[in-house]
Amino acid sequence: MKPMLDRLFHLQSQKTTVPRELLAGLTTFLTMSYILVLQPDVLSKDFSGKATGLDAQAVLLATCLASAAASLAMGLFARLPIGLAPGMGENFFFVTVASALAAAKFPSPWQTAMGVVLISGVLFLALTVLGVRDALLKMMSQSLRSSVAVGIGVFIAFIGLQKGGLVGDAPTLVSLNAKNLLTADSAVFWIGMAVTLLAVVRRIPGGILLGIACAAIAAAALGKLQFHGVVGLPHIKDPAAFRFDLRGALSLTCLPFIVVFLFMAVFDALGTLVGVVQQAGLMQDGKIPRLREAMLVDAGGTVLGAMLGTSTVTCYIESAAGVQAGGRTGLVAVVVGLLFLLALVFSPLIIAVGGYAPVTAPALVVVGAMMFGSVRHIDWPDETEVIPAFLVVLGIPFFFSIADGLALGFIAWPVLKLVRGKWREVSWLMYVMAGVLVLYFVFVRVRV
Repeated sequence: MKPMLDRLFHLQSQKTTVPRELLAGLTTFLTMSYILVLQPDVLSKDFSGKATGLDAQAVLLATCLASAAASLAMGLFARLPIGLAPGMGENFFFVTVASALAAAKFPSPWQTAMGVVLISGVLFLALTVLGVRDALLKMMSQSLRSSVAVGIGVFIAFIGLQKGGLVGDAPTLVSLNAKNLLTADSAVFWIGMAVTLLAVVRRIPGGILLGIACAAIAAAALGKLQFHGVVGLPHIKDPAAFRFDLRGALSLTCLPFIVVFLFMAVFDALGTLVGVVQQAGLMQDGKIPRLREAMLVDAGGTVLGAMLGTSTVTCYIESAAGVQAGGRTGLVAVVVGLLFLLALVFSPLIIAVGGYAPVTAPALVVVGAMMFGSVRHIDWPDETEVIPAFLVVLGIPFFFSIADGLALGFIAWPVLKLVRGKWREVSWLMYVMAGVLVLYFVFVRVRV
C-alpha cells in the first residue's frame, strides 16, 4: 500500500509520509466541515427565515457528494493538498438570487438559481479549457475584487448576529435586541461565540466546528435541540438532484447573476490556490503546478454540485491548516473527500444541529470576520478604487442583497474611471457589464 501511494502522490520527493498526509487531511476536513452544518440551513431558508423550497437533507446529500467528488478529483488529478466544498459567500448569493427570482414571479426560483450556478460552472470550464481565464481576471481591479469578499463577510456576520438574536427591528431600522440578552437563545450563541473565538485565536484545528459542537451541547442541555437519531443517511422528502431550470436561467434577468457567480468562482479558486500552494512551498518558478488541472476540478465541482442540488463548489482556504500540519500532496485532498462521504452517515445529527439558528450563528460571525481581512488589499489612496469598493461593502449588508451591492460598485467603478480620465484602466467588457447592470436595476429591480 505504501509503495503504491508513494508512486501515485510522490511522497518521497515531497519529503512527506503517509501518516503525516493522513493527519493533514483530517486537519483540513475538521477546519472546513462546518459547511456541513451551515449549508443545509443557509440554502433551505431565505434571509427572512422563509423556506426557499430546497429540502435541507437534500442539500446535505448534495454537499457531501459534491465535496467528496471534487476533493478526490483534486487529489488524484491535480495532486494538490486542497479540499473543496460549497463556498461561503456563494451560498448566500445563491439565496439572494433565489429570493430575487421569487419576487420577480419566476415559476421555479431555486431551480432557476441552480441553473444559473450550473451555467456559471460550465462557463468556468470553458474559460479554463480555452485558456482565456486571464482576460476575465483583468476585468476587475484588485480593490474591487477584495471589496466583494469584504462586503459578503460583513453581510454574513450581520446575518449571524440576527440568527443569534442580537439584532432586532427598531425605528432606526436595526438595533441591539436587548430583550433577548438573557434568554436561552442568547446563552447558546455566546457560548458558541466564546469557544469559537478562543479556538480560532489559538489556531486550534477545527475551531469553528468546536464552537458549533459546544453551542449544540449547550442547546441540548437547555432543551432547545430535538434529536431524531445520530447515525443514518439523509431522509429526503423533496429531491434536489437534476432539478435545475436551464430555460429560466438563460433569460436576460439572470445574465448579471451568471456573470457574478462566474467572477466569484474564478477569483475564489485562484486566490485560494495561490495562498495554499505558496504556504506549502510547492510553487515552481513562481507558478502553481498543475494550475489548469486544479481550475478544471474547481469548475467541474461547481457543475456537479449544481446538478446534485447545492451552490458553487470551490477550493477552501482552510486547506492551509492541513498544509500547516505537514500536508504536501494530493493524498490530503483524497482523505478530505473520503471523510465527506463518511459524514453522510451522521446526517440526523448534522441536520438537528444546523436547524437551530443560535448554534450556527457564531460560525457565521467568525467566518465573516475572516473574510473582512481582504480590506487590506483595497487601494486606499485612489478615490476611483476606494469609492466603488466602499459602495460594495456598504451596499451588500444595507440593501440586504449581495447582487444589488455588487451591482452598485460594478457600475460606479467604470463611471469614476471614465470621469477621472483613466478609462483605459477598465476593460471594455466591464463597461458592457455596467450597462447590463443598469438595465438590471431599471427593468428588474424596480419591478420586484
